[in-house]
Amino acid sequence: MANSNFKRVFPNPMSIFKTLNFKMLVFPSRKSRLARALTIEDLRKIAKRRTPKGPFDYTDGAAESESSLDRTRNRYKSLQFVPSILRDVSKVDTSVEVLGEKFALPFGIAPTGFTRMMHAEGERAGAKAAEKFQIPFTLSTLGTSTIAEVVDAAPSGRNWFQLYMWRDREGSMRLVENAWNAGVRNLILTVDVPVAGARHRDTRNGLTIPPSLTIRTLIEAAPKVEWWWNFLTTPELRFASMSQWKGTVAELLDYMFDPSMSFEDLKWIRRQWKGTLSVKGIQNVDDAKKAAQIGVDAIVLSNHGGRQLDRAPIPLELVQQCRKLLGKNVEIHIDSGITRGSDVLAALALGADFAYIGRAYLYGLMAGGQEGVERSLEIMTNEITRTMKLLGVSSLKELAPKHINFA
Repeated sequence: MANSNFKRVFPNPMSIFKTLNFKMLVFPSRKSRLARALTIEDLRKIAKRRTPKGPFDYTDGAAESESSLDRTRNRYKSLQFVPSILRDVSKVDTSVEVLGEKFALPFGIAPTGFTRMMHAEGERAGAKAAEKFQIPFTLSTLGTSTIAEVVDAAPSGRNWFQLYMWRDREGSMRLVENAWNAGVRNLILTVDVPVAGARHRDTRNGLTIPPSLTIRTLIEAAPKVEWWWNFLTTPELRFASMSQWKGTVAELLDYMFDPSMSFEDLKWIRRQWKGTLSVKGIQNVDDAKKAAQIGVDAIVLSNHGGRQLDRAPIPLELVQQCRKLLGKNVEIHIDSGITRGSDVLAALALGADFAYIGRAYLYGLMAGGQEGVERSLEIMTNEITRTMKLLGVSSLKELAPKHINFA
């Protein structure tokens, strides 16, 4: 039966061509590859294809059952936003003031170890991207670039330094002195590593620093041409803060870190360090209070990205308790499990002042060096801006617990 609701006409070839909207053939490139990534998870998938199993699993994995990481991420996914409507959000301000400085975005790059193992551009790529986006970059004690190299790469950036207190106290303070002399003014002391967490992926992969070029390693890495070519044709992968280590990552951590470290050591560092001091690895309210009484400038609520204690506390669940206890006397920062700009906003709405990303930036680095890091920061920025508008807030200061259903 004929359809009386429309009239058929003979197809116009030119109309068909316009409708199909053919695009010019684009040859694969780093730029086109990264442009297709719309989320941090997209960057993760690219990173997995381009990075050998050992370095990728070191970034992607967590301790024991990996439940700490899973639960932390799921907590962000499970919360519900409560938007306000009919607000003027034609312009939004994503800037924030923390530790006496103003940054363009409410998050920075967390300290990550062995970064040149993930991609030859390493910490320099992270520092330069952070400088471009006007956010802080934090160099790890276990970094594969020196603080001088990082500052040289990003002379106008805000470069911070993270300290693991070694058994060798004098050696630790030499690192701190080097950081101060290089212009670092914020020290982040990590306190949740009296012993290395049981990261089973690393053990099964036999991960060493530098990576061992066994037959198995070469076969597995063969398809990752760019990675191993960069590895073979760039300066030797090394720890910038110590001589070359030949054992596994877990053995290194157990050798370095001091299980006798106490709040007395924190007091000692507070007296030694002239800049702002942040303490990373706080996982309960009592410890937050003790650190505040010692005079730290910020606490960083963190379960080390799930890489230390299995079934560790979820940092997001501690924010409101700590804010109520500490008031505005001490800044509250947060990391672990943050993979979206909306995660950052959720933490700020509950009372945090600042956030850090680790894996989110490393996935970008593995996917495409500095350009990949910039893509990860661009994705996070876009998500923050869009979510603020959808929530009906034009500045970060407007965020409040009322915007979160945290049941």
